Formats: sequence, structure tokens, C-alpha cells
Amino acid sequence: MKKKRILLKVGSNTLTKETDNISRGKIEDIAHQIAQLQDRYEFIIVSSGAIAVAKQFVKLESQREELFVKQALASIGQPHLIRIYQEIFREYGLLSSQCLLSYSDFEKQESKTNIVNTINVLVNNNYVPIINENDTVATDEIKFGDNDKLGALTASLLDVDLFIIATNTNGIYTKASFEINKPETISEVVDFDALKTEVVNSKSSHGTGGMASKIEAAALAKHANIETWIVNGLEDHFILNAIENKVPFTKIK
Repeated sequence: MKKKRILLKVGSNTLTKETDNISRGKIEDIAHQIAQLQDRYEFIIVSSGAIAVAKQFVKLESQREELFVKQALASIGQPHLIRIYQEIFREYGLLSSQCLLSYSDFEKQESKTNIVNTINVLVNNNYVPIINENDTVATDEIKFGDNDKLGALTASLLDVDLFIIATNTNGIYTKASFEINKPETISEVVDFDALKTEVVNSKSSHGTGGMASKIEAAALAKHANIETWIVNGLEDHFILNAIENKVPFTKIK
């Protein structure tokens, strides 16, 4: 049986459980779920969190603009983040690897072919590739939104079966319900253009994304005929529960 391929995009807010520290418990939750699903699914992860990890260890002094400081923090945090993933995944019998990509890689055919070939070798050998933007050379995630777009481009390039965006809400809420503070999830999106009018733009506290960047990412995936799920990653077992339809989340087909 051919395994279905899932690209899971995890934002900083999910990985920190909306605190100031990376949550090892959340990475354990992800590892535990992947271990349970690995007979049926193969996983590729696009993970934010490098800057959040670095902030736990250092406070950088600099007269330079904030962007350079963030890039320097990403450089400090990246190896720490991957080490945490590797340690925890190993406890669950999972192998993981690091792939750093930048947006310019998606503009060159040669780079795109190399990404596909490398990731296919990793996945076929039971490694879970953990992808992040190469923040020390590229500033797009820092400027353009919590890896949502990187996740969508990677999902399209690798021709995945499902693109899951883990965020801090139960999917996309209707604007009317959000305004009266009783958020109701839009469970399935049929009319994509109508969806844009429902977006309540709230930025996340650590990340740089917000719902608008997630919908933009879903549009990129949709263009490649990939279904997107926007799921509440703060909940335990969020992937399993979404697959078994036990929780409210948004499906964009």
C-alpha cells in the first residue's frame, strides 16, 4: 500500500504553546502521532521556532536594525531546534533530518529538482525531513509570514496528498461569530473567494503569520490540487483527531 504523504507546517505559536519557550511536550505530541501514523502516512515537517528557541538562551546586543538581530537569533536557534526534534523523535523511534530552503530555491528548476530528489531519498529511508527557511540568508519568513508560504510551496513541489497547517485556532472562524466572541469554525470551504471576506486578521504572538497568510498558503496548495487542513495545533493529538474527525477544523479542498 502506497503511503499518503502529509506536509505538516508548525508555527512558532504551536511549538511554544503560546509561551516564551519551546514546548518539548508539543514536539513529543507530534512525534507520538507520527509514530502512530507511520504505517499509513509519510511526513515532512516545515517548522518555525528557531528565533523563539534562541530567545531562551540569549539576548543579543546590537545597534543594527531588528531584522539583522532576528537573522542572528535564527542562526543561534536553528541547531538547538533541530537538536530538540532529533532527541525527542529518536525516543519515539523516528529518524529526522534538517533541510534549509529559501524562496529563491523555488525559482530555479535545478534547485527544485534537487529538493525533490533529496527529500524523496530521505522519506524513502524513513527519515522525517524538518524544513525551515534559511533565515541567515533569506529574510522572507521573518518579513512575510511564519513559514505558511514556504509550507505551501514545498507541499506543491513534493506533490503531497495533504497539507496540514497547525495554528492556534480551531481552523478559520466565521467573521460574524468571531465578532460576538463565540467563534464558529468553517468546517469546509467550497467557495474560496467568499472565504477571503470571512478572514479576521489577527497576528499570532510569536509568529509573523496570521489567518490571512494561512489562506494565501491554502490558495497556493489549492492551485496544485492539494487539500489543506487548518487545525488547532495547541490541542494534544491534533493530527489524529483531525484525521478521525473528532475536532472542529477547516478543510479547504
